[in-house]
Amino acid sequence: NVLWRTPLPAGHSSPVLTQDRIFLTGYDEQNMLVFGLDRSSGKLLWRREIARPRKEELHKANSPASPSPVTDGKNLYVFFTDYGMMCFDLDGKERWRTPLGPFNNPFGMGASPILAEDKVLQICDAESGSFFVALDKNNGKLKWRVERPEYTRGFSTPILYRPKSGELQVIISGSLQLTAYSVATGKEVWWTRGSTWQMKSTPVLGENTIYVHGWAGGADEGQQENVPPFEEVLKTKDANKDGKLSPEETGDDKIQKDWKSFDLDRDGFLGERDWRFYRSRRAAQNAVLAFRLGGEGDLTEKNFLWRYQKALPNVPSPLLYQNVLYLMKEGGVLTALDASTGAVLKQARLQGALGDYFASPVAADGKVFTVSHEGKVTVLKPGKDWEILSVNEMGDDCNAAPPIAD
Repeated sequence: NVLWRTPLPAGHSSPVLTQDRIFLTGYDEQNMLVFGLDRSSGKLLWRREIARPRKEELHKANSPASPSPVTDGKNLYVFFTDYGMMCFDLDGKERWRTPLGPFNNPFGMGASPILAEDKVLQICDAESGSFFVALDKNNGKLKWRVERPEYTRGFSTPILYRPKSGELQVIISGSLQLTAYSVATGKEVWWTRGSTWQMKSTPVLGENTIYVHGWAGGADEGQQENVPPFEEVLKTKDANKDGKLSPEETGDDKIQKDWKSFDLDRDGFLGERDWRFYRSRRAAQNAVLAFRLGGEGDLTEKNFLWRYQKALPNVPSPLLYQNVLYLMKEGGVLTALDASTGAVLKQARLQGALGDYFASPVAADGKVFTVSHEGKVTVLKPGKDWEILSVNEMGDDCNAAPPIAD
C-alpha cells in the first residue's frame, strides 16, 4: 500500500505536515538540510543547505538533525544542534536565523521547538548552562529567557497546557523535576519532583492527569547507590585541600573511566555542584509517574496519583489512547496500563518487530502504530487486550515518530 517513496539524506527528525506539503530536516558532513515536499506525490519541491558552523558532540544513536521542525501553516521553524533556530517560509525562503549554543551536552541535543501564541519555544538543557528560551516567531528576537542551572542534559520536547482558568502554560520534563512555565512571561508556575535525571520522552496529557516517563540506565528502578555528601568526601579524598577533587584524588576507577559524565562544567575537577548532581543521579528512580493537573507551586505530594516501574522504555514517549497508556520498550515489548490506576492490562512482545525502538507510538482511526528502529511498522487493535493486525516492513532504519495526516 505504499503510495510513493522519496530518497533523502539522513536525519532523525519527524516530518511535519501542512495541507499540501511535508517538511523535514536532515544533514550531511558539511551542511544542515531542510526539505519541502509535495504531500500528494512526495516530489521534492525545495532543499536548503546551511553550512554547519560547528559539529557538536553526539551520542552514537543521535544525529545533527534530531529535533523535528514545527509549522504554523505559514512558516517553518527548525532547530539544529550545530547552529540554533532558523525560520523559512513554505517555499523555502529564509526569513530569519538566531544562533543558540554551543551546548555542553555530551549526547547532543534532541528536544524540538514548539509554537505557542506568537512565540517559538526551545528548551536547551545540558550539563551546564541550561536555559529555556522564547523567540518572537516573526523575527527571531528574544521574548524571554529562563536560566536552568539546576538541570543537566535533557532531550524531552515541551508540551502545552491551558488550565480551565488561567493562562497558557508550557511543561518541560527535565532532570529530577517536571516544571510548568507561563508562556507569556517564562515565570515558573508549578512543578513535581521524583523524575529520573536524564529525560528523553515527552510528558503526556490526559483530561485531568499528566503522565511523566523517564529511564536513565541501570535496572528498571534506576542506578541507586549510596553516595556520601561532598563535605564528607573532601575530608578523606581532598589531598591538597583545594576544595575540589581531581581524577586521581577520587580513587574511583568508575568515576575516572567516565569522567565527562561527572565533571559537568569540564574544568578538570569535581566541585560541589558536580558531586551534588552525582548524588542526585544515584538517588533518582526510573518510572512512569501520574499526577493530577491543577494548582501552583510544588504539587509532588498533593497531586501524586500512581507510579509504575517495570519494563520501561528508554527513549519512546508513552501513548495515551482511549484511557489506556502504552509503553513501547526495546525488544518489542509493548505494555498497556490502565491510565487511571497504572495497573498492567497486557504486556507482550510484538512478534515480527522485536528490535530496538526510538520512535514513539501514535494512534488514529481506532488503531495504534509503532515503528521499530529496523523500520517495521506494527498496526494494532487498541485496548486492554490489544492485538496485532499487521506488521509492515519499510526497508529502512527509522528513529522518528510518524505524523498523522487528516
